[in-house]
Amino acid sequence: MSAVQTISTTPHGDAESRFPSLDRFCSVGRTVEILSDAWSFLILRECFFGARRFEQFQGVLQLPRNTLVKRLHKLTALGLLRKVAYSASATRFEYRLTEQGRDLYPTMLALLKFGDTWLGGDHELPVQLIHKRCGKPCSAVVACSACNEAIDPHDVQYRNGPGAGSQPHATGRTRSRRASDPHILERVRPCSVARALQIIGDRWSFLLIRDMFFGVRRFDEFQANLGIASNILTDRLQRLTEHGIIEKRQYQVRPDRYEYRFTARGRDLYGSMIVMMRWGDKWLSSGRPPLVLRHRQCQHDFFARVVCSECGEELDPRQVDYALHYTLDNATPQSI
Repeated sequence: MSAVQTISTTPHGDAESRFPSLDRFCSVGRTVEILSDAWSFLILRECFFGARRFEQFQGVLQLPRNTLVKRLHKLTALGLLRKVAYSASATRFEYRLTEQGRDLYPTMLALLKFGDTWLGGDHELPVQLIHKRCGKPCSAVVACSACNEAIDPHDVQYRNGPGAGSQPHATGRTRSRRASDPHILERVRPCSVARALQIIGDRWSFLLIRDMFFGVRRFDEFQANLGIASNILTDRLQRLTEHGIIEKRQYQVRPDRYEYRFTARGRDLYGSMIVMMRWGDKWLSSGRPPLVLRHRQCQHDFFARVVCSECGEELDPRQVDYALHYTLDNATPQSI
């Protein structure tokens, strides 16, 4: 991004008490608050693959019953799923995506594309999208809503929108913890979305990546902007470095000081971030987006669209089929 703005940074030393840290109003942050639980995200993924009923979710994800009940209740309370009776006695239910939930499809596709590009190795892609409108296998492309060209982060400027502002960090907020066994996310159904979530599938990792796109580079700046404990920050920075999302560069000696920069892999997460921003602007910002994006190439304000790589048309979940390149006994792929 250009025209970088940050809400709060602290100089080296113990300045945090003199400069209280603030939460930037940001639709990515609001979206992450909902999506940072990886199991909830994977339940939504199964909805896009056609799962509707409790036993389908449990068969594919192999979640403990109590955990699945809690996640389905949470997603229903958030308005992403609706519970519909399908038996005459109204004692058996299925779960269907609401319009708000269906609008998360572009986010799912953006993460799928990232995982396919960077995390699949030499293996065949586990899921191939087939666009029914053009009849071709395709991949997802994050594009400008004004000119339909693919978005490069270097070509985007931003400015404050009508919902811009900040607030003090909330106290007592529940902090997300990453799973002790991240590979559990891929059991039964391999998927590039699950692979992406193994790396960035917690709130702090998402927010660190978001702040880096705002131009934050240094440890104390992350700490001030996010109100994050130093041990958690150290852990997440180390993890993102190990996975090749960021790299550590020395910018001062005596004392040694370092900053963090995106690798090419990390920079490619920009598409996923601005797709999340679009969803948060629409559903969580009361029509007042905190930021407005402008595309340098066409000189128009824009939002992120996810389009077919073959025909350029926006991908709708009801117009996409899936070819799964593995055997799966517990679920049958189908269009939405």
